[in-house]
Amino acid sequence: MGLINFLKQKFAHRKEEKKEEAAPKEVVAPAPAPEEKTKEESKPVNKESEKEIEDKYVAGLDKSRVGFTDRLNKLAKSNKVVNQEYFDSLERILIEADVGVSLSLELIREAAKEASAKKITDPKELNDLLIDKMFVSYANKGGSFSTELTLAKEGPSVIFLCGVNGTGKTTTVAKLAHKYKEKGMKVLLVAGDTFRAGAVEQLTFWAEKVGVDILSHPNADPASLCFDAMKKAQNEHYDIVFIDTAGRLQNKKGLMDELSKMIRVIKKVIPEAPHECLLILDANTGQNGIDQAMVFKEAVPLTGIIITKMDGTSKGGILLSIRDRLSLPVKFIGLGEKMDDLEEFDLDKYLYGLLVGDEEEEKA
Repeated sequence: MGLINFLKQKFAHRKEEKKEEAAPKEVVAPAPAPEEKTKEESKPVNKESEKEIEDKYVAGLDKSRVGFTDRLNKLAKSNKVVNQEYFDSLERILIEADVGVSLSLELIREAAKEASAKKITDPKELNDLLIDKMFVSYANKGGSFSTELTLAKEGPSVIFLCGVNGTGKTTTVAKLAHKYKEKGMKVLLVAGDTFRAGAVEQLTFWAEKVGVDILSHPNADPASLCFDAMKKAQNEHYDIVFIDTAGRLQNKKGLMDELSKMIRVIKKVIPEAPHECLLILDANTGQNGIDQAMVFKEAVPLTGIIITKMDGTSKGGILLSIRDRLSLPVKFIGLGEKMDDLEEFDLDKYLYGLLVGDEEEEKA
């Protein structure tokens, strides 16, 4: 079974639910009151939550779907046979979608080889084959594939976040705080951007809005702040600590060294921390963002990537390129501006949103 058919089958419930919503509701008599249940037993199962997340992926990847999948479909419709010109067009579509030059060439080469062996000449079949190759590549790359945050078995979990200016880093920290507070955790934010005018005030605003605690020492050494934060987290029994850091250009060695120092100080208090070092990348920066990541990876022990502003880019292939170049998993993906629009990355939902999206809804 091809990947697209698999995704259509997996998410077929979307079409069925839409039909059920449109159908007239049958009026039934109220059932007898059930026996009283415990709090845990009576807790409702939120069936809507998965559908809501799927809808966010579909809406958030709309631009990428138009910029990538629609172009593939148009190419297949406008060509009757597969030839070298067709492969050149495929290569251009992949590169312009930010899949990356080397990965694009590798995928085209593998798809062409298999198409030749299977005597595939139908452009639509070749496109499906190429898509299978793309996402098998994502799943099979080396390094960790886990999209869940690594949390401490005992004591506070420490999540260290870094990135260049303008990626939406501080807002993302706030969204993470909101997400884990909603899970019932005691959350501490650490304002590690100690020198930029307004940085502490900005994070303080978000902490108050989300309803979590914050530790800040304006104009202090960020490493010293990290030391105090670790002690506070231990002594006051916080479940999770998010450390915001100053945005920095990857070519500023002094600032990159500062990140390494912060990590060393954290480890002096909690040797196994930070439990995650996450790099925040703006989806719109494309291949330049990956070049940034390569430098950050030398300064800190990166464990994953958060992609912001995915809803604002037509270059949905950036996730494939990140996985190919960095061998790091995408942990979260930003699909909108609201506080709950930062979603844990789900490969199947991403593929559905990018490749199929609301195509099934329109046919329903």
